[in-house]
Amino acid sequence: MVTKISGSKPGSVSFTVYLDSKLDHHCKMNGESQIIMEGHCPEKRIPPQVYADDKRKGIQFSAVLDLKISKGNGIVHILDDSKLRVEGSDWAIFLLVASSSFDGPFTKPSDSKKDPTSDSLNVLKSISNLSHVDLYAHHLDDYQNLFRRVSLQFSQSSRSVVCLKKNQDGRVPTTAERIKSFQMDEDPYLVELLFQFGRYLLISSSRPGTQVANLQGIWNKDLEPKWDSAPHLNINLEMNYWPSLPCNLSECQEPLFDFLSSLSVNGRKTAEVNYETSGWVVHHKSDIWAKSSADAGDVDWALWPMGGAWLCVHLWEHYTYTMDIDFLKDKAYPLLKGCGLFLLDWLIEGKGGYLETNPSTSPEHDFIAPDGNRASVSYSSTMDMAIIKEVFSVIVSAAEVLDKNEDDLVKRVRNAQSRLYPTKVAKDGSIMEWAQDFQDPDVHHRHLSHLFGLFPGHTMTIESMPDLCKAAENTLHKREHEKAFRGGIYSNLFAAHPPFQIDANFGFTAAVAEMLVQSTLEDLYLLPALPRDYWGNGCVEGLVARGGLTVNICWKEGNLHRLGLWLKNWKSWRRFRLHYRETMVSVNLSCETMYTYNGRLDCVSTYSLL
Repeated sequence: MVTKISGSKPGSVSFTVYLDSKLDHHCKMNGESQIIMEGHCPEKRIPPQVYADDKRKGIQFSAVLDLKISKGNGIVHILDDSKLRVEGSDWAIFLLVASSSFDGPFTKPSDSKKDPTSDSLNVLKSISNLSHVDLYAHHLDDYQNLFRRVSLQFSQSSRSVVCLKKNQDGRVPTTAERIKSFQMDEDPYLVELLFQFGRYLLISSSRPGTQVANLQGIWNKDLEPKWDSAPHLNINLEMNYWPSLPCNLSECQEPLFDFLSSLSVNGRKTAEVNYETSGWVVHHKSDIWAKSSADAGDVDWALWPMGGAWLCVHLWEHYTYTMDIDFLKDKAYPLLKGCGLFLLDWLIEGKGGYLETNPSTSPEHDFIAPDGNRASVSYSSTMDMAIIKEVFSVIVSAAEVLDKNEDDLVKRVRNAQSRLYPTKVAKDGSIMEWAQDFQDPDVHHRHLSHLFGLFPGHTMTIESMPDLCKAAENTLHKREHEKAFRGGIYSNLFAAHPPFQIDANFGFTAAVAEMLVQSTLEDLYLLPALPRDYWGNGCVEGLVARGGLTVNICWKEGNLHRLGLWLKNWKSWRRFRLHYRETMVSVNLSCETMYTYNGRLDCVSTYSLL
C-alpha cells in the first residue's frame, strides 16, 4: 500500500504514526524510518483466545512501514522504539508491505518455512528505488488494464422519468442521499455506479495468486466475523464470481479454480470416509484450509453435499466464455470427472425407477411435514436434482469437445441423465421446492434454490420447457413481498444483509449485464430485459458473451441503435444467431474482425483488428 500526504503550505505536515493489530503482536524499529510489526494468530480459533499461548503455532504475520519525507523541510523522531513522529514536512509517503507464513491449505502453520518479515523486507527493497509517481503509474496500469475493458453509460431520453436532480441548495446529492431516494426516484446513474463498483470490488479482492473473495470479499474487520467471513458454497461464493465472465474479468476467476482444486483433494477424503463413494465432495461452508466436510450446525444448511458440484459449473462456464480448450482439458475436465463420479455413487434408485438423492435439503429452508411440524430433510430436493442435471450436461458437453464420448464415466452419465428425478409444478402453479408438494412456512424466503435450473443453470429454458418457465415466473411472484426488508445498501455502497455481505454487490453487477446481453454458444440475445422507461438511452461496451464474443451495444429511446461484435480466441470463424425482439439473424463472424450492425441487425461495416 502506498499513501502520500501533502500540505497546502510548506512545512505544514506533522503527525505520529504507528502500527497496531487486534491479534497478538509486537513492534520494533528497523533503522530510522521503518517500523516492523510481527504477530501471530492463535493456534485454535474456537474460542478465539488471541493471547492463549506463546507457542506461536498459528499463522505468523508481519508488516513493515517505510516512511519518506520531503528533503530540506521536516524531521523524524523515534518514539518508544515503535512509533515515528514527523514534524514540519512538506509531504510524507508511506510504503506498507505485509506478509504471512500461510503456505497453502495443506501446510500446517507450525510446519511453514516462510518468514513473513524477510518476505516483506524483500518486497520493500524491490520497490525502494521507485518514486511515488512510478508506483502510482504502475497501480493505474495494473488496475485500468482490467477496469477499462467495460464501460456503461446511461443518458436521458424523452421517455426517462428520472434524472440526477440537484438539491434545493444547488448541490449534487451525496451517494447516501441518492441511495435513500432510489425507491422513489430510480436514478439510472446510481445503477451505473453500482455496476462498476461491483467490478471494482472483484478486481480488488480476487486476482491470480490470491485467495477467493470470501463473504466480505477482503473487507472483514472482525476477529469473530458474522458467518465466519468464510466461503459459503450454497450460493454466496458462486454469486461472487457471476460477474467475472460477462463483465470481462475472467482472470479474476483464477483463485476460484485454485481453491476448487484444493477442495477436490480434501473432498476425495471426505467422499471416501463419510460416504464410501468415489470422486470428491464439498459441502456448504469451507475456509482457507479448503475444508470439504459437513459443518456443525442446523441440518437445513450444514449437511448439503452439492457445494463442489455447483462450483464445477463455473469450470464449464469459463470455457464457454473464453473458448480455452487447454483449460477445459487440463483443469476443468479432471475436476468434473471426480465430481461426476461422486454424484453417480450418491444417487440411489427411488420410486418409479428414478435416480434420486436421499437425504436431501433445500439450502436454509424448511417445510411443514405431514405431522404438522417444521422439517428440512426429505429426498430429491429440486435444487439437488437441478445441480446434478447441470453437472451431467456439462460433463457430456465437455466430453464432446475433448472427444471423450467413449469414456466409461461419460457413458454412465448419459445413462443416468434420463432417469434423474424431474422438476415438478405445485398445485399453486409454482415450482415445487421438494419432491413432494409440502406446505411452505415462509413463502417469501430469501433463497430461490429451486430455480437453479433456470439461473444460473441452463437445463430449464423457454424453448424447451415453457410450462416450467411459467411456473418459475409464478415462483418469483410468490417470493415477492411488500413488508419492510432489513437489507439494502450502506452509504459506502457495500451490500447490507445486514451486516455487510459482498455477494449482493456482485450479483447486482451480474444482473445488469444479464439485462443487457444474454447468450448461449450459438445465440446472442440483445437488450432482453431493458427497462426502457428508466434506461431510455445508453451504451455498453466490452461485455462478453459465450463463444468468446465481445459485445458493444448502443440504444436510443429504448430501441437498439448500434451493435458491435468482436470474436476472439477462435481459430477462424464461428456462426451465431442474433436475437433482438422478434428479429433473428444468422451471421458468420471471423476472428479479430470488428462487425458493426444497425438497429435492424444489418451489417453496415467491418474492419480488421489485426
